[in-house]
Amino acid sequence: MSCHKSYITTPIYYVNDVAHIGHAYTTIIADTLARYARLIGEDTFFLTGTDEHGQKIQEAAKKRGKATQAYADEISAKFKTLWDEFDISYDKFIRTTDADHMAGVQKAFSVMYDKGDIYKDAYKGHYCISCETFFPETQLVDGEFCPDCGKSTSIVEEESYFFKLSAYQDKLLDWYKNSPDCILPKSKRNEVIRFVEGGLNDLSITRTSFDWGVKLPKSFNDPKHVMYVWLDALMNYVTALGYGTDEKNMDFWPARVHLIGKDILRFHAIYWPAFLMSLDLPLPKHIGAHGWWTRNGEKMSKSKGNVVNPKEVADAYGLENFRYFMLREVPFGGDGDFSQRALMDRINSDLGNDLGNLLNRLIGMSGKYFEGRVECDLVEKYYKEELDEVQVSLNKLEPMLFELQLHKYLEELWRPLTVANRAIDKYQPWSMIKEGKTDETMALNGLIATILAKVSLMLHAVMPKTTNTIVNALGFDIDPNSFEKIIRNGEKLEPFVTQKREPLFPRIEEQLLVEKKPEKEVKKESKKEEKKEPDNIALIGIDQFFETSLKIGTVVEAQEVKKSKKLLLLQVDIGEEKPRQVVAGIKESYSTEDILNTQVCVVANLKPAKLMGMKSEGMLLAAKDSDGLCLIRPEKPKSVGTPIS
Repeated sequence: MSCHKSYITTPIYYVNDVAHIGHAYTTIIADTLARYARLIGEDTFFLTGTDEHGQKIQEAAKKRGKATQAYADEISAKFKTLWDEFDISYDKFIRTTDADHMAGVQKAFSVMYDKGDIYKDAYKGHYCISCETFFPETQLVDGEFCPDCGKSTSIVEEESYFFKLSAYQDKLLDWYKNSPDCILPKSKRNEVIRFVEGGLNDLSITRTSFDWGVKLPKSFNDPKHVMYVWLDALMNYVTALGYGTDEKNMDFWPARVHLIGKDILRFHAIYWPAFLMSLDLPLPKHIGAHGWWTRNGEKMSKSKGNVVNPKEVADAYGLENFRYFMLREVPFGGDGDFSQRALMDRINSDLGNDLGNLLNRLIGMSGKYFEGRVECDLVEKYYKEELDEVQVSLNKLEPMLFELQLHKYLEELWRPLTVANRAIDKYQPWSMIKEGKTDETMALNGLIATILAKVSLMLHAVMPKTTNTIVNALGFDIDPNSFEKIIRNGEKLEPFVTQKREPLFPRIEEQLLVEKKPEKEVKKESKKEEKKEPDNIALIGIDQFFETSLKIGTVVEAQEVKKSKKLLLLQVDIGEEKPRQVVAGIKESYSTEDILNTQVCVVANLKPAKLMGMKSEGMLLAAKDSDGLCLIRPEKPKSVGTPIS
């Protein structure tokens, strides 16, 4: 059994609002990694929690007419309640208002100051309240707007303590170079390297313009300063283990995986390792940055009324089905799209047809031919080829999981189910039993049971309750001992007797959640109905329609067009010898990160045109109304070059 330690963390979630599907995605990934680490016998510590300091929290509380601490208590409790309802297996739920956390942050500040990495000076710059960050003027959009969130910045001048971030530039670059998988996916590592190579400025790490934060240590005798919210927040990963107070769990450090959204990568991949270097603490093994979720192809926002409530989805479709969908639907690091139709397809096809139906077939065959009894002694004699094929897939899985290739992990895990279902169709047990091939038929049942057992063990971290139900039918329990015997050592299942049970994944024919329209849209429709305006659409023939060539493409490169507020320069793969260059006026709605590696619909037979001196060899399909512009995209990933008809 393994004696390794695994420390898995989510970001601590900011309490200026309630949890959404992105929070659930990060937390489900972390929970999956923690459950798997425990299953293989690793001593595991799983951390999540809430980030509760900063000007944004203070303003959110004031807006709602509440005391700041009371407001933070309320929102933090909602996060904790949701994770408990989602059966998230965290070992600690940290709050940055915890006394031991604040003591640990003060300890770190003193250590970095004594080392000479913190100094006092005055600061004047463009400050974004939403991001709690200063930005140099060169990074602002149109000289005013935050490059991260797009909101207006304000000039702030105040006395501040600074961290010597610039002193760690070369050390950070060495770390990225010598640890090629320190940031996942690796494309994100390249982004960070380019940013650091551009030069790092020292970081303002205290504020005097508000007071909702961790005070400086009393020894500094500087009560008007509170610590920068990102210094405070990032330190949670070690204060949760007792840094600066009771350090009994510090042997879990360094973290095996920090899971974050791509919007906070810079803080975790630049500031955090620099702080750790200053504190002489080891650096994390992996920082995994995932993408954002859209809904039906559109970015989620309250104004659009399309924000996905994870609790509503889990209640309607089943928590474990929701977990599987989130991890299987999108490659880690890319943006994902939530639609009920896609979720239903995963439940009906992957879970219902492939997994649930296989258990039903085993129960049916064993009941019909052997009064429910299943034995595995002769499986290798008759079906070694199938066993070997299954083992090839199993051997690939564990590295995929800890490299955060979760969609590939589940895709590969489904291959043994294909082997099992194919074997039933190939060997036809109903014919073998008539021919008197009793041993071969029993061995086939044993093969199905063996595959179900192995798949259930490897799927357990994703769908713990579902897999417990399956292995209960196979006569064993899921624990590290079973994992060692069945997965590591390839031991056979003991004979068992199956019993009839309800299907695991009843087929879903209709959407279970009502799609809510935003109020603006409802009002517009109401007004239009009142006016009974005619649709004045010019009609064309079908032949004219088919003169337009529409194809699915994948954006393989994206860059901003300088001096343009609207244009992005894209390279789009539509299945030809080389990508098409497309100049698209979507910059106000999509960043280069938003669109890179996503699929689009391309008008492929337009005559090339020039925009701002650049050749454009196509056009992207999009829709625009008073709420803004959104691209038209395929509901599911399709092969590049697929015609749209």
